[in-house]
Amino acid sequence: MNNTYTSLVNQTFHFPQEGFEVNDDGYLQFNEVDIKKLIDKHGTPLKLTYLPKIGMQINKAKDMFKHAFKKHKYEGEYFYCYCTKSSHFSFVVEEALRHNIHLETSYAYDIEIVNRLYQRRKINKETFIICNGYKQKNYTSRIAKLINSGFKNVVPILDNKEELAAYRRSVKQPFALGIRVAAEEEPNFPFYTSRLGIRAKDILEFYVDEIEGYEDKFQLKMLHIFLNKGIKDDIYYWSELNKIINLYCQLKKICPELDSINIGGGFPIKHSLGFEYDYQFMINEIVGNIKKACKKAKVPMPNIYTEFGSYTVGESMAHIYSVIGQKIQNDRECWYMIDSSFITTLPDTWGIGEKFLMLPVNKWDNEYHRVVLGGITCDSHDYYDSEEHINEVFLPKIATVDPKDQESNKEPLYVGFFHTGAYQDQISGYGGIKHCLIPSPKHVIVEYDKNGKLIDWVYAKEQTAQSMLKILGYLR
Repeated sequence: MNNTYTSLVNQTFHFPQEGFEVNDDGYLQFNEVDIKKLIDKHGTPLKLTYLPKIGMQINKAKDMFKHAFKKHKYEGEYFYCYCTKSSHFSFVVEEALRHNIHLETSYAYDIEIVNRLYQRRKINKETFIICNGYKQKNYTSRIAKLINSGFKNVVPILDNKEELAAYRRSVKQPFALGIRVAAEEEPNFPFYTSRLGIRAKDILEFYVDEIEGYEDKFQLKMLHIFLNKGIKDDIYYWSELNKIINLYCQLKKICPELDSINIGGGFPIKHSLGFEYDYQFMINEIVGNIKKACKKAKVPMPNIYTEFGSYTVGESMAHIYSVIGQKIQNDRECWYMIDSSFITTLPDTWGIGEKFLMLPVNKWDNEYHRVVLGGITCDSHDYYDSEEHINEVFLPKIATVDPKDQESNKEPLYVGFFHTGAYQDQISGYGGIKHCLIPSPKHVIVEYDKNGKLIDWVYAKEQTAQSMLKILGYLR
């Protein structure tokens, strides 16, 4: 049969791919994880986190920057930071820290996480803590307390000119500063300049008026830029990157303490089997551009910091659902109803039209057809109807007409959404009230034990009615 789901995938993509293959029993495997075995053990809906992927991503990036530095004979150092806003879970952050990285924070409560990580001996007072975001007093005071307690590499990134005054009042020892440079937004944005950061044309004057001459108290060490679209090979990205490089070269001539550029906005991750991105080429170009500009301006090359969030954790997670019903609503649309909700478990699919890598777990030898996936909330927007590479969704038919297949027809179709590890829990509100009171699914962690064997354990059970009633005030 040449119209099976297997044939569709093989005709469209190179398959198997890194992290994805179908085993001899016809079930999809995610990295080394037997998804069907987890379904049989834990049921659906199910979230799974494959922790080893985090270290794989970190070390891959480090190796590529090492290669680029060697190729260009680059004279600075490279620092890999994980931005905690992508996923604050302890098992994620602690796994990342095992690979000798640093942290970037976004809000006051992140500093409480930093304190707890220090108590657990997951970080030390040499770890770089890059403090980003528009800061209220509860954030600046925590940053000051962290510096005063002996953390040597806390770098508050000034989001506005007034922020510096808070540290002048409360920090009792010399400290490093960074400045966020306000980026120009993409042409399709409804506004021209990012609301975050200080305008590039104001920074030189701000440095001379407010920072120069106070080197015994604080020093400008870092320029930071964040591009929401991430690192992409287009005119917009290179234009914005070159702006901060040129600003660094200008400032360096009057600010000898300045020694670092922080490139915020990370690498894309695979959201389709057709994903293509040359990471090494982009890193080579970034490093080469910085070196070229510095040589031309006759200034030392800066250290390079990156803040990779989605890239670090995104590809480590998957959401698995069962198709619990099929509805033919008209001549063109076949609905597969899942046992959860896209709005509550994958809010980016609903909020910004994000596409994740979607594949069936089973029934790869069944014929395929076009479907729309529907969640079980009462909201008409709770659906998924297109993939990143095509404006449709194709999945295996739930059942075949072959009498020999009747046993396999009894098994529901399982559908997996992969590389969902960044932002989804933070946006949906982990453990809180969900639309239509749809519960958060069970969350399973997969990792290696001390003997090198893959094990799984339940981080969180499926959310209960009682927990929701308590939040809502019905149980006291």
